[in-house]
Amino acid sequence: QVQLVESGGGLVQAGGSLRLSCVASGRTFSRRPMAWFRQAPGKEREFVATISWIGGDTRYADFAQGRFTVARDNAANTVYLQMIDLKPEDTAVYYCAAGRLGRGATMTAPEYDSWGQGTQVTVSS
Repeated sequence: QVQLVESGGGLVQAGGSLRLSCVASGRTFSRRPMAWFRQAPGKEREFVATISWIGGDTRYADFAQGRFTVARDNAANTVYLQMIDLKPEDTAVYYCAAGRLGRGATMTAPEYDSWGQGTQVTVSS
């Protein structure tokens, strides 16, 4: 497992942008798939985006397609989530997650064994 620390959340108006960052500890980051999930009040946690450990394979939830971009910098042990054209329904706590060594990118939460504490994103209308 790795320790993950998210940052970059905040309050933004509808149509605005935010970039979330997640820094991982340890030396295995570059061999782990990474993902972003989110959880809105009263709702279950849902998948947002994932990126393979090589970085060439990315997948997005339908609501994120075209507005969110996931990227990683293995040299910096960091994964990013760039979000544009934010909507009030994007309001949630966003979590970074690290998958198991050498595994492919997946949208399934149980495949991720390390989670950050989350960062709040609030989009006002």
